[in-house]
Amino acid sequence: MKEVLDATAADLEAYDHIVFGVYTWGDGDLPDEFLDLYDEMCEMDLSGKRAAVFGCGDRAYRYFAVAGDTLHECLESRGAVVLDRTVKADGCPGSAELEACKQLGAAFAAFIQQGAAAEIPG
Repeated sequence: MKEVLDATAADLEAYDHIVFGVYTWGDGDLPDEFLDLYDEMCEMDLSGKRAAVFGCGDRAYRYFAVAGDTLHECLESRGAVVLDRTVKADGCPGSAELEACKQLGAAFAAFIQQGAAAEIPG
């Protein structure tokens, strides 16, 4: 696990399976601390990587947790296979969001296994 300020494009290249967590800022924007990595990521070839995204926001705003959608789209456009469901939490995760995050973890583990099974000749 890494804080986004400590993460680099080289980190993304080093792993086959990546989970991103991000909050939404302002009018549906990525937070400032995510912008450098995002810019690098959107120039990379992420083919062969499997990824998942979870994000938090505030339902009181027009653009609820859309930074997660932004990451999801970038990952897909760069060739990563992204788990279909982005978990979105309203504010600080409570028990319902915590359960959704646990389910995301289980779904991502199964998603990784599917990819591994698809790569085995047979």
